[in-house]
Amino acid sequence: MGGSDKGLLDIGGTTMLDRVVDRLRPQVGRLILNANGDPARFAVLGLPVVADMIVSFAGPLAGMLAGMRWSSLHAPEARCIVTVSCDAPFLPTDLVARLGAAVDDRSSVIALAQSQGKLHPVIGLWPIELADDLERQLAAGVRKVLEWADRHATIPVAFEPAKIGSRMVDPFFNANTPADVEIVRSMLAEPSA
Repeated sequence: MGGSDKGLLDIGGTTMLDRVVDRLRPQVGRLILNANGDPARFAVLGLPVVADMIVSFAGPLAGMLAGMRWSSLHAPEARCIVTVSCDAPFLPTDLVARLGAAVDDRSSVIALAQSQGKLHPVIGLWPIELADDLERQLAAGVRKVLEWADRHATIPVAFEPAKIGSRMVDPFFNANTPADVEIVRSMLAEPSA
């Protein structure tokens, strides 16, 4: 994306991150943003910005650990955190309820979003009780989400395509390139059929 924060790109009158926050906020008790660098760039969102606890870039697992540790301190009643990516503007509005229903009070089970037969490892429900294991595995060099998740009980939760404008779209479509951002903009500009 040319070095810019893709979550802050305009996708039709709002940023991609605003759209993600708007879809997720009603589903959760507390919402934070995991980001490194200057947190002031996200001030308009009014969310706590929590940086990775791991100094070197360790990818999404470091963000999950930061979220788990933040939750332990600021929302000690929470048993799980939910993570999503900032570039998935069509997240289901029942994402958290469906992930939670899949684990059905089994405390150490991870639920991962799935669509069209594909797992979305960054979009999931993560038991906070796994934080110590995650920290140990990060220290041991584990960087791939599924490599760590596969150490634990994991349940895929399948989601159907969503209607955006006149198209049926993967609800976890993520805008990774400028061309993807243009696709999102065109879908949002279409009238619903």
